[in-house]
Amino acid sequence: MSASIPHYSAEQVHAALGYSALIAELKEAFAQGASVPLRHAHQVNEQENARLLLMPAWREGEALGVKIVTAFPGNAQRGAATVAATYVLLDGATGHPLALIDGEALTLRRTAAASALASSFLSREDSKTLLVIGTGKLAPYMAGAHAAARKFERVLVWGRAPDKARSLANRLAGQGLNASPIADLRQALAQADVVTCATTAATAIVHGAHVRPGTHVDLVGGFTSTMREADDALVAKSSVFVDTYVGALTEGGDVVEPIRAGVLKRSDVRAELAELCRGEREGRTSAAEITLFKSVGTALEDLAAARMVYREAAR
Repeated sequence: MSASIPHYSAEQVHAALGYSALIAELKEAFAQGASVPLRHAHQVNEQENARLLLMPAWREGEALGVKIVTAFPGNAQRGAATVAATYVLLDGATGHPLALIDGEALTLRRTAAASALASSFLSREDSKTLLVIGTGKLAPYMAGAHAAARKFERVLVWGRAPDKARSLANRLAGQGLNASPIADLRQALAQADVVTCATTAATAIVHGAHVRPGTHVDLVGGFTSTMREADDALVAKSSVFVDTYVGALTEGGDVVEPIRAGVLKRSDVRAELAELCRGEREGRTSAAEITLFKSVGTALEDLAAARMVYREAAR
């Protein structure tokens, strides 16, 4: 083992993880599978509600890694970021450390690529209009990844703050996408073929009454069992898919709450992403079908993306 463990910065991660290649990498990883325990969560400072999260994954004898995330709310007063993330990639055969990787960049890229991978099974191949709901840090990556999976003619951007929607649309336009802000969400949904929603909404903002037949809806923002981006009406009229059963059916409020309310049955969830990648379950079955994909993330994605960063850096 070398005396120095290489560190890959956010810039190096983004450069290594091109969307098309990462989508293909994740497809293979989901098809192969991995051991992914439930994430460990620990409160490390009760007064600040500071937390430590550990997210391991491995393929026996082949690959091993863990994402270490800290959330320190008190950092706002210190002028530091609340959340910090580092990925530790280890040799699957020896357990020795191979690399330290910027965890935030890794998460942004793999989250977006996983949604685009799902879209390749669930959206119509002739989809022309992408609607991005939300203007936070993840939003531009969602747009870029989805645009790698489908050839969109235009990208609409909606956010609660119109100035942020304009800024994001300008950023996407600078990346070669035909992007423009739109003020009326209902009007935007009436035009969209694919909707990607990455918000911190606690109550639904995408309503079934406004989503037209044939639309694919991608929900990535809600990360607790009570956060909602879609209403029950949308869930009831959609074919529902998830990234993983164990994660989405525990932490994904957009499926957990409808199941609890009797709007959706557990057996109504059509497939998890691994089953789609292995060809064990069908994705979209008709042009008029509304498909809904709920993701909360999985350490399998982190491991696959980290291995790709390490491999690309060695070239």
